[in-house]
Amino acid sequence: MARRRGASEVAIGDLRDAASLRAAVDGVDGVFHVSPAFAPDEAEMGTTMVAAAKDAGVEKFVFSSVFHPSIGAMGNHAAKQPVEEALYTSGMDFTVLQPAMSMQNLAGAVGAARENGRFAMPYSKHAKVCWVDYRDVAEAVAQAFTTSELSRGTFELCSPGLVDRIQMAAMLSRAVGRPVEATEVPRDRWSAQLPDGSLRDGLTRMMAHYDAYGFPGGNALVLRAVLRREPRTLDEFFHEMAAR
Repeated sequence: MARRRGASEVAIGDLRDAASLRAAVDGVDGVFHVSPAFAPDEAEMGTTMVAAAKDAGVEKFVFSSVFHPSIGAMGNHAAKQPVEEALYTSGMDFTVLQPAMSMQNLAGAVGAARENGRFAMPYSKHAKVCWVDYRDVAEAVAQAFTTSELSRGTFELCSPGLVDRIQMAAMLSRAVGRPVEATEVPRDRWSAQLPDGSLRDGLTRMMAHYDAYGFPGGNALVLRAVLRREPRTLDEFFHEMAAR
């Protein structure tokens, strides 16, 4: 896959094997680390990657963290904090990006809305959440590696607006050209379809947290400054997916 995307050189490492990571980053100028969310040892894998990069003399480390890593009730958020701390004390030039929920996770919702007129999720349709188009995040990653403007900084990346699923269903309705209803999937039925283990536990806890508190955000000031343009909006994303 990496070669098909244009990579000329590939190194293989195991995030649980420090020696393999040191070999993988030997002679590398920069590292972009995306944690395997919901892995039970996600934090340890991240700090191992930071240590390997530091030992290898890597100049630049970009970490894809998460919006609000201080929310301890969601394990995939709390696991990012030790990695951020390791970076801050590593001596390397770092950039920490904290993106909101990815709009790309909603790509399938457009087809479902067109087919059956429903937009269902396993948390309250009244919960307000924030999003970001991951293409905007990717642009920030490229900027972090090719310029010094984001060096030694931590940046929340979020599209403008805090919306509930009723509002999102209205956007979908406009995008697909038919009425779309916001509905809720019983969380126990939804989670029963997931494999046992840390993924099911982590996702279930996350959805329960959204149900109770939503996912607050929607302030695009930082992302707008980073991109020097308006970030892509959720309404634009839905219309783009519907046009495909």
